[in-house]
Amino acid sequence: MGTPLGDFIRAKRDSIQPTTLGLPDRGRRRSPGLRRQDLAARAGISVEYLTRIEQGRDRNPSVAVVNALADALSLSPSERAHLRYLTKISGGECVTHTRPEPPSRQVRATVQRTLRLLEPGMAVVTNRLGDILAHTPAYDAVMKASGLLDAEAPNITRYVFTDPRAHTFFADWDEVADEQAFDLWLAPSAENSEWFRSDLTPLAGPDLTRRLNRHVVPQRGVLRIDHPAGHNLRLLRETLEFTAEAQQLIIFLPADDQTAEAVEQLHHSSRHGTLRAIS
Repeated sequence: MGTPLGDFIRAKRDSIQPTTLGLPDRGRRRSPGLRRQDLAARAGISVEYLTRIEQGRDRNPSVAVVNALADALSLSPSERAHLRYLTKISGGECVTHTRPEPPSRQVRATVQRTLRLLEPGMAVVTNRLGDILAHTPAYDAVMKASGLLDAEAPNITRYVFTDPRAHTFFADWDEVADEQAFDLWLAPSAENSEWFRSDLTPLAGPDLTRRLNRHVVPQRGVLRIDHPAGHNLRLLRETLEFTAEAQQLIIFLPADDQTAEAVEQLHHSSRHGTLRAIS
């Protein structure tokens, strides 16, 4: 049985063309990407050892081996962080057999004050499971037509994978789904992620499973929304991480004048709300 660590290394190896690393093209082969023997040579380990890691038969590679594999695969900083995390959970450091305490939904007072300073802009506080914890009135004005905020405890990951409206609301649904699936690996705790995934997978099916197994670090480019009111919105995103609370503040910035005007129009046409914290 494989492991998330082995799946990630194999998926990354398959995505790399040998010529990009200065290696010769060895001709046609059964699977795409970098050969196992080439990766092993670059990392300074045996092919047999790399095979055991990829197949999940060795779940505890040393830090030196993990770093060597990261160098050999030319991983970006975010991919390296993901590799280290997968090494921990594949080694059993984060395994739990009892349902963990859910992550705190409490938003720190200073973070709520920051949200107020961002008004009338769009901003939301979430955790990596996708729980929406607080947001500005402008975020509500833009997002409420999507159905995302209808739930008592809204969760964007659950919405993306289980609500048909998400497919039309997000113009680039596949990219948004990639982002939400990847974020589950960065959840407040591995235990929370494991339980959330076990609950969501039967509903989401292969759309979620396939993305979890690919371990592709998303680019998080412009968020495009096809709003039911007829607006085509293009939003840039800036994220502030609150490590102690395992939460993040996402600020949405109009990418063009048309979007800025549409957001302002939606905001003013809605009820003048106040900052909302969701408990």
